[in-house]
Amino acid sequence: MKTSQKFTAELIGTFVLVLGGCGTAVFAGPAVGFAGVALAFGLTIIAIAYGLGSVSGAHLNPAVSVGVFCAGRISAKDLGVYVVAQVIGGILAAALMAFIVAQTGGVRGTFAANGYGSDFFGGAPGYLNLSAAGAFAIELVLTFIFLLVILGSTDSRFSNGGFAGLAIGLTLTLIHLISIPLTNTSVNPARSISQALFSDNKLALPQLWLFIVAPILGAILAAYAYNAVTGKSKK
Repeated sequence: MKTSQKFTAELIGTFVLVLGGCGTAVFAGPAVGFAGVALAFGLTIIAIAYGLGSVSGAHLNPAVSVGVFCAGRISAKDLGVYVVAQVIGGILAAALMAFIVAQTGGVRGTFAANGYGSDFFGGAPGYLNLSAAGAFAIELVLTFIFLLVILGSTDSRFSNGGFAGLAIGLTLTLIHLISIPLTNTSVNPARSISQALFSDNKLALPQLWLFIVAPILGAILAAYAYNAVTGKSKK
């Protein structure tokens, strides 16, 4: 595929992911609860994986692209293209969400941004008072798990890949079920950046670094762990 096609696929895919997952949290969160938001993220991943996966692989996440690069499956050029497209796609989706909120006469509030601690969530029902160390640890470990599933389910040596989208989407759902009450679940720097930029929560931007560094580090560790266990995968 041409670079422009991959860029467009990643931009559109990440736009849909942020709109589908974060949009559900912002517009329907009180109605569907944590489980509904988790399912929304998983369903969106499944849809885009089968819709655009043949073009770019449907990474939709800078941490995924970094992990896939470290596993030796994409070039440095593609990595740069993917990350830029993903961040832009996420920001465009968040901008649309902010516009829709304004049209309803509502306020953005936390706006599904990622964060941790009682000061961030303000005692909102269901959220736990997690420390920065705890937030870093859970984001790193869950991204590590997410990348292992992605690398394994898309490895042509061991799987035909036909069910990869389903496996990845269900894993993302599980990840959200675990960590929405802890950090609002990132495991995706593009998703974190987009929401933090439009959030009214004063801690969203100061805490953003954690949701960039921890997922990327978890993805890197997963790539090297996967290759160590299975042998280096071909591109």
